[in-house]
Amino acid sequence: MVRAGGNDSTDGGDMMTKAQWRKRLLAARADVPMARRVAEAASLVRSLTSLPEVDVVCGYLPFGTEPGSIALLDELRRTGRTVLLPVIPDVPGPLEWAAYTGSGDLVPGRLRGVLEPAGERLGVTAVASAGLVLVPALAVDHRGVRLGRGAGYYDRSLELAADAELIALVRDDEFVPELPTEPHDVRMNGVLLPDGGWVRTPTARPGAS
Repeated sequence: MVRAGGNDSTDGGDMMTKAQWRKRLLAARADVPMARRVAEAASLVRSLTSLPEVDVVCGYLPFGTEPGSIALLDELRRTGRTVLLPVIPDVPGPLEWAAYTGSGDLVPGRLRGVLEPAGERLGVTAVASAGLVLVPALAVDHRGVRLGRGAGYYDRSLELAADAELIALVRDDEFVPELPTEPHDVRMNGVLLPDGGWVRTPTARPGAS
């Protein structure tokens, strides 16, 4: 379980840097038994019924120890939503997007181990068509501050989705009281938790509901 604790400046609570948080969170995820990961992924699929009903959802394929599974994307498609997945651009910048049409349409992306849709790239502005964006995260705090892996792709992309609900998928103990933040960090409207379901968070994003 990830907790903000300890008594020294390198291991305690709100004094931890983003890099220290990432190290701790990734280590904790690596220790989660496979049976628990499978159960949590199934729970996240069941929790989809609590999310806003929108026509277009930007999702993602869980990578490594990230919570969730491709079954979540398939369930979104089964219920009639158009699902867009990120395509990592050739140069640093906002993510591009392409439609997810099923697991048989996935091919290796630019980053090792990451799969992407093989279909037409819809450009970086396609995220603006989504009413809901599911966002990967290592943790989210109670203010909506998200901690990602540090590449910056999502912070650049989510600025283009001003009217969408931004919901991060994290494990229940990765929803923490406070994380370090910077001015460019885009805050989440909520989190989707395996046990806790959909939880709204305060947000400073203009235009968000």
